[in-house]
Amino acid sequence: MAESAIRRNISTQVLFLFPLLSLLHLSGGEMAMAPMEKTEKEALYLAIQGFLGNWWNGSDLYPDPCGWTPIQGVSCDLFDDLWYITILSIGPVLENSLDCSPNSRFTRSLFELKHLKSLSFFNCFSANQSITLPSNGWDKLAVSLEILEFRSNRGLVGEIPIEVFSLTNLQSLVLMQTGLFGKLPDEIDNLINLKRLSLAGNRFMGSLPNSFGRNMNELLILDLSSNSLSGSIPSSIGGLTSLLKLDISNNLFSGSLHPELASLKNLTLLDLRNNCLSGGWVQSLQGMFSLQDMLLSNNPLGGNLVDFGWEKLQNLSNLDLSNTGITGVIPESIAGLRRLRFLALDNNHLSGKVSPKLADLPDLNALYLSGNNFTGELDFAEEFFERMGRRFTAWNNRNLCYRAGRFVPFGVELCREEGVAVQNSKNKFGVGSHDPESRFVASFGLQTCSSSNENLAAILIQVIVTIFLLLQRL
Repeated sequence: MAESAIRRNISTQVLFLFPLLSLLHLSGGEMAMAPMEKTEKEALYLAIQGFLGNWWNGSDLYPDPCGWTPIQGVSCDLFDDLWYITILSIGPVLENSLDCSPNSRFTRSLFELKHLKSLSFFNCFSANQSITLPSNGWDKLAVSLEILEFRSNRGLVGEIPIEVFSLTNLQSLVLMQTGLFGKLPDEIDNLINLKRLSLAGNRFMGSLPNSFGRNMNELLILDLSSNSLSGSIPSSIGGLTSLLKLDISNNLFSGSLHPELASLKNLTLLDLRNNCLSGGWVQSLQGMFSLQDMLLSNNPLGGNLVDFGWEKLQNLSNLDLSNTGITGVIPESIAGLRRLRFLALDNNHLSGKVSPKLADLPDLNALYLSGNNFTGELDFAEEFFERMGRRFTAWNNRNLCYRAGRFVPFGVELCREEGVAVQNSKNKFGVGSHDPESRFVASFGLQTCSSSNENLAAILIQVIVTIFLLLQRL
């Protein structure tokens, strides 16, 4: 009786599973039956072994890398009923990822992966080793490769081989935080299908090619930050009309802002911080209607803000103009930027009264006004000061004062009845006050622009004042 019940149960399960097995056979039969080309498999094993070390025996560990023994970081696709590698990712990205050995190296087998679309390395070549990119072989990947990325590989040194720029189908070239150096060659314009070019955190130097970006009509992201690039910003960058993000911060770029930058109508991020740019404001920048982040701090730009059409930048949420040498007053039009969340105007030569309309900006959560020549009373409600907290600074404005209340803004003197500032000996990091250390460190990137001696002197004075105030705190 029991045996009969067991047989009936097994029969029921088989009948239930049979349609599923048939469906799997019909839909995935090609996948189950398709072999992997022998030379492709051998090239994969040798390429990975070069990065992981001779201990790694792919044929034993992963006899079917595109089937029942997949390798973390390796993906395959079918071409003419055969499996080929399309994605190879090396480095400790996920658990069980392919982790490089201290003696990792490139092998010629890497370039025998005929249909490779994406090649990426994360934290593979440490600073304790020194390895260069292969000078040739890249042309074999010119048709297939679309993504080439090296992130956090400080041991990767030398110049970018010219042959890399033969990869004309590349859509993403990311070389971030490596030891690569040298000038960027004219051949970089051969990468006509790029959508992302990120060369941040390397040791590239010299000026950009005059035609830089002229053929990169599809480029969406350009990040050249944290290098030693110098010279003027090429006007050809204005031709990158599809660009969404432009970041060339933390370099040595000099000269004025080109009017051609106004052609970047789709730009949402403009980050030019910590350079040597001068020449005042370019009025045509007000045509960047999509701009959300304008970050220009620590450049000796000069000029004033009054004549600029701020009302046209209604999408602006972050505006950082600290230490840019600007003069004049804060225009009322800035108070009309209803989406503004961050406003930094500290360490400039601004004067006049601080508009109380700034407090009406609904999303504003950081306002830095310290180190200017503002005068009169800070006519902000207690609720505004409490909302800002330590994200509000107005210290080192000699003729600026505040009315007595629960909030005591650091470095601002108490107003007399007639509205004149009087020294307040208790004004040291009181309730709701702001410790200048955090904003001060963030605002100043002590650059070495040859034309910014006055700015440097002002910065040093601010350092002395800050140290003095901090000593008083003790």
